[in-house]
Amino acid sequence: MRRDYFELDVKNVAWVDEGDDPRKPQVRIDFHGPKEVLEHRLSDPTGGYLDAGETDVAFRLQDSLDEPDAAGVVSVTNRITGDFVLELNESADDVLAFIRAAREYGRNAPDSDDGRYRVEVSIDGEDLVTYEKQTFLVYDADGNLLRSHSLIPSGVEL
Repeated sequence: MRRDYFELDVKNVAWVDEGDDPRKPQVRIDFHGPKEVLEHRLSDPTGGYLDAGETDVAFRLQDSLDEPDAAGVVSVTNRITGDFVLELNESADDVLAFIRAAREYGRNAPDSDDGRYRVEVSIDGEDLVTYEKQTFLVYDADGNLLRSHSLIPSGVEL
């Protein structure tokens, strides 16, 4: 599946810098490609869609964070098989701002047990799955986990 089949839209991130009340960060990923391919990748062996606990979200840098235009790849993977469900290119600054908002939301929200951020996946604007997530891992270009930039709930061992 091509990365340019995906459009990413982020909401509820600016409140952190503006000092507004906490709002759960949301990312909407809209797919514009062969519907059957994404549906298959999002499905479990029984034909139902994977749930939030069966998926992982990560960001793999392609450049050093010291680079002014650092970029990387956002991925959603099937936790059971390790297969990529989807991948798309994104700016490191945008992803780290999103993670920062999710971290702050988790600290300030009255009930963040239902997730620190939301991922919505759609096909040509038609909602497919919604995941409430707690974890967002960030890796450098060599594949090393960057704990200080990742969103890892307390008590989770990696």
